Amino acid sequence: MSRVKRLRILPLFVTSALACAFLLTPALPAHADAVADAKALAAPSLPGANDWSCKPSTAHPRPVVLVHGTFANGTVNWPIAARAFSARGYCVFALTYGQLRGVPVLRAIAPVADSAAQLSTFVKGVLAATGAAHVDIVGHSQGGMMPRYYLKFLGGAGKVHTLVGLAPSNHGTTLSGLSLLAQAWPGALSIVATGCPACADQIVGSPMLGRLNAGGDTLADVDYTVIATRYDVVVTPYRSQFLDGTGVRNVTLQDLCALDLSDHAGLAFDQIALHEVLNALDRAHATRTNCLSHV
Repeated sequence: MSRVKRLRILPLFVTSALACAFLLTPALPAHADAVADAKALAAPSLPGANDWSCKPSTAHPRPVVLVHGTFANGTVNWPIAARAFSARGYCVFALTYGQLRGVPVLRAIAPVADSAAQLSTFVKGVLAATGAAHVDIVGHSQGGMMPRYYLKFLGGAGKVHTLVGLAPSNHGTTLSGLSLLAQAWPGALSIVATGCPACADQIVGSPMLGRLNAGGDTLADVDYTVIATRYDVVVTPYRSQFLDGTGVRNVTLQDLCALDLSDHAGLAFDQIALHEVLNALDRAHATRTNCLSHV
């Protein structure tokens, strides 16, 4: 073969060799960055949650993402729910969001839009880790309202099948209501008015709530359940938590059990309320919730 022909063939040979080497090189884990970003937001030391090797079953094909409320974090908000849902066969994940620089301990105090962006990051990682197409979200207080921002403005509607809100601040509360909530958290009361953008976002009539609720409370492709208690003194009146729209189920806890006296904070720990959450997550196998129900 002439030297000229060999020189012409050489680039083709090199290109083919490089292509073969690329195809034979082991691929990096899919969406590894997304999972790493989500893990950085995961609530620590929460039994039953954040097993990143968990794969959803046929019976429960969607991971459950738990979203805590104002001033709280994922670990303190969900010790009962995480264990109970995991024991029922769900892949359960919980994040801690909404930190402000310079403010220790207290979480879910950043602007709602910023927290919704963190939820978006977390859900993306959960989907990447589990291989699921959608998640279900269970949120308490701000954690029941803030995901709606994610659904409406950050593309979450295509990734979320069901949203369950426990005492959600869907239409806001008063500053006095937030002050009552803050009394349960050391140091929170002093920052309610000045150092808590999420508090300002949740006050009745805030620009954020106006934008969130403009054009309707719900989106067509998401199932919604709201569970409220008549004894809520934080988000008042309690019926303001309810959503209008198709695909919505609004539940008053005392209609399930008149003897249940749980308040706003207690709803995330209430056995009867959590039983009704499980019904919302799997309506096809729902069982009647009453005073004897438990998880």
